[in-house]
Amino acid sequence: MHNMSASARIDASVWQGATHRTDEHRSLESKFEHSVSLLAWAYNEEALIVSFLDRATALLEETVVDWEIVLVNDGSTDRTGELLNAYAQREPRLRVINNDVNRNVGYSCKRAIRSASKEFLLWQTVDWAYDITHLRTFLELTRHFDVVQGIRPTPIRLISYIPLVRSIYRVRTRSDNFRKAVVSLANYYLLRILFGAAFHDFQNITIYPTKLLQSCELTGNSSFVNPECLIRTYSKGARFIEVPIPFISRSAGSAKGTRLAAILRSVTDILSNWIRWGIALRLANRKTPPAPIRRVAEPFQLSEDVVALVVPLLRYFR
Repeated sequence: MHNMSASARIDASVWQGATHRTDEHRSLESKFEHSVSLLAWAYNEEALIVSFLDRATALLEETVVDWEIVLVNDGSTDRTGELLNAYAQREPRLRVINNDVNRNVGYSCKRAIRSASKEFLLWQTVDWAYDITHLRTFLELTRHFDVVQGIRPTPIRLISYIPLVRSIYRVRTRSDNFRKAVVSLANYYLLRILFGAAFHDFQNITIYPTKLLQSCELTGNSSFVNPECLIRTYSKGARFIEVPIPFISRSAGSAKGTRLAAILRSVTDILSNWIRWGIALRLANRKTPPAPIRRVAEPFQLSEDVVALVVPLLRYFR
């Protein structure tokens, strides 16, 4: 792994035991033999919570040998808590954590991360906003990279190589409707401009070694906590690969992340954290650049073993 400055990097041994393995690859037809925590949080999601759990348990049971679901009930006032408790009675691998009042996504995410007990973790929204059909492939990629980061894919065209135009071109794939997509795009560029990390998506599915993420001091208190996890682990020297994970429109319930109060809270959180630690971290990254981000969309940068794994994913860029 590349050199890391003492002020901005940590001893890579905190996660290398989980990610740098020399055992032979197992077939994707078999279950992933390392343990996985799926994290989620819910506020007044009685319309979706049972279907989410049914879908999550079925996918994990099919894909992973050892797994758990850590779900934070974020002070729900409807039947979400009642439904969660009933489900946990028949599924012992579901761990329900209750916030005393609604504390929003930042607090709930950090609480779920601290509570994860398996070797790898990822989170999914209760409305199942991201298509993780290829979860088994994504998990296999942890043999080659420290962190697997999802991006919302669009077909690769000549226009897609022009940075700003590329993002406008991708608006229609970013969210449920045009307004939410514009909010998502504005949030993306604010993060890119301030923190400088060259990710193609900051809000998507990400698979982390649990010890790596738990070693990070997370200070975000809004939806910023998701990109904060990316920025901090990237600055620690983690090796990333971006994989295509399409967005799925919500079919029931009410999305809360693009309400005006949530947007203002997120922007305030981004700016305050940029002042507190983001500026210094960006300067440190300029002095000692982290490893380049690898991408399925750029297969010529990947090893033959990785290309063999990701061939089925290339169709998302046609």
